Amino acid sequence: MELTDLYQKGEELIRQRDMGVLLDAVETGFIPTHDRRILDRYTFRQQCIDAAEATTGCHVLGIELATPVIMSAMTSPIPALVDNGLMEVAVGLKEAGSLMWTGTPIPQNLQEIVQTGVPVAANVKPLKDREKMFRTIDEIQETGVQWVGIEVDAGQGTKIGDRVRAGGCAPLSMKELEEIRKKVSESLVIKGVLGREDAMKSVDVGADGIVVSNHGAHTLDYLPHPLQVMDEVVSAVKGKIAIIVDGGFRRGSDVLKGLAFGASLVGLGRPILYGLAAAAAEGVRAVIDGITGELKRTMSMVGASEPSQVRRDILLVE
Repeated sequence: MELTDLYQKGEELIRQRDMGVLLDAVETGFIPTHDRRILDRYTFRQQCIDAAEATTGCHVLGIELATPVIMSAMTSPIPALVDNGLMEVAVGLKEAGSLMWTGTPIPQNLQEIVQTGVPVAANVKPLKDREKMFRTIDEIQETGVQWVGIEVDAGQGTKIGDRVRAGGCAPLSMKELEEIRKKVSESLVIKGVLGREDAMKSVDVGADGIVVSNHGAHTLDYLPHPLQVMDEVVSAVKGKIAIIVDGGFRRGSDVLKGLAFGASLVGLGRPILYGLAAAAAEGVRAVIDGITGELKRTMSMVGASEPSQVRRDILLVE
């Protein structure tokens, strides 16, 4: 099944269920349409003469991947989509050479997921119950995950439409982030950076990476698309930490734009759900493989032989 068919079938199946609302956005629904509008502003500067075949393998924060296309952080609603949904996602991502990133709630079978051999990152929300938050950090590290993520943009919880979906959160201070840094022995990735200030603070607390993200349109309405702030973020971190980006990326051409702006990896949220709903593990693998195939083809046509060689000047702005 090709990407267009996977997306269409998967979304239709999810929309038929009560959980379909999770595909929607906060309040006015501005963000998803705006995400697409920003991605579509950029066209490519083609370079075909002496073009080489491209490869998509990459090494980021100690992990070898076959592709810079990874899963964005999420757990809900995966378990309800198909039987043993989280394991199906793990298998599909492993086969594609990608990375799995779990969110909230922390999967009860997280250790089993890690034992499949797929690289795993696990996110923690900034819970008001700080003791529980720190206890959760310890628990997920004990499972053997490679990265620990902390969602700094969820300080007011999450919201879809008019309804708060994830409450019980509170903003994190620099002091608390420093405490988290001390507790995390693996790579620490701060998720939800959307500007220079938070990028610089992430570097200051000793984070290994950041995710430039508008949280799948589930936190604050009228947020920018990450590409609108990537230049200032890249300038602020000065190459000291890894940069990951997500937010409305759907095709290989979108991923190429993220790489051109300076990201090492590009995350997918809803596309993973569509693939899972449409064809379980095989659908997840097909989504990653399909986007990676498009990326590889497009990289060759703009003169980039590997992800680290994708340059900002391949993009033209409308």
